[in-house]
Amino acid sequence: MRSRAWTTSYYVLAGGLSVLFLFPLVWTGYASVAPHGATGQQDGYGFGNYTALLDYDAGLLRYLWNSTYVSVLTVAFTLALSILGGYAFARFTFKGRDTLFLLTLAILMVPYSTLLIPLYSMLGDMGLRGTLIGLALVLTLYQLPFAVFMMRISFEAVPKEIEESAMCDGAGTFGVLTRIMLFAVRPGLITVGLFSFLAAWNDFIAPLILVSEADKAVLPVAVANLRQQSMGAVDFGATQAGVVVMALPCLVLFALLQRHYVRGFMSGAIKG
Repeated sequence: MRSRAWTTSYYVLAGGLSVLFLFPLVWTGYASVAPHGATGQQDGYGFGNYTALLDYDAGLLRYLWNSTYVSVLTVAFTLALSILGGYAFARFTFKGRDTLFLLTLAILMVPYSTLLIPLYSMLGDMGLRGTLIGLALVLTLYQLPFAVFMMRISFEAVPKEIEESAMCDGAGTFGVLTRIMLFAVRPGLITVGLFSFLAAWNDFIAPLILVSEADKAVLPVAVANLRQQSMGAVDFGATQAGVVVMALPCLVLFALLQRHYVRGFMSGAIKG
């Protein structure tokens, strides 16, 4: 009886939390197609708000391309750097290794908005100010501390005997990393990639400050600009449509990669 009571309580609590978290998403989808006099969908249910979003300024497809381009670049840069850094911290012994790793993690305690002005100046000196590549580099900087931490614990969870066997067969350090270790830490790679994509896709402050040209704006900035109408009015319908468009790729990716994402976080816990 006690076990059944605990099971019932668990399902009731889980169901209540699910409703609590899903309700804003469901309401956003409903509001994006519901009729409202101050939106692009004034009569009946339809996709008038999505049409307004599609035709806004440079066009929805342009903003989607900018966001996708920046997010993919951020994932590529983050994975490349975190793989090398995480493997070095996990497998090599050198003077000051632990201190350097702690300093890397300490970056997480610095509010990233305080770094935007120095980074803005640095990008200008590099000729990357106002470019999507420069924005991707800045977003990569924000993701590296967590990414290096995740890759280190992922590599440490792999038995060293696997590497030693490969080296006995003539494989070098780089060959072991690319041919064996990357397959062994695939859940960690997916976790880092997913986190990097979601952070880059949803970031608003960095694109707002670092990119000023309208045709290079990412989707969150475009939606924020779209919601402001004349006389201070807010187009809630178009805003909700933009939120739906921004949320769909995140939901699809998380649903597809959820199993690997959980395994990535569990790898370090199992080792501990």
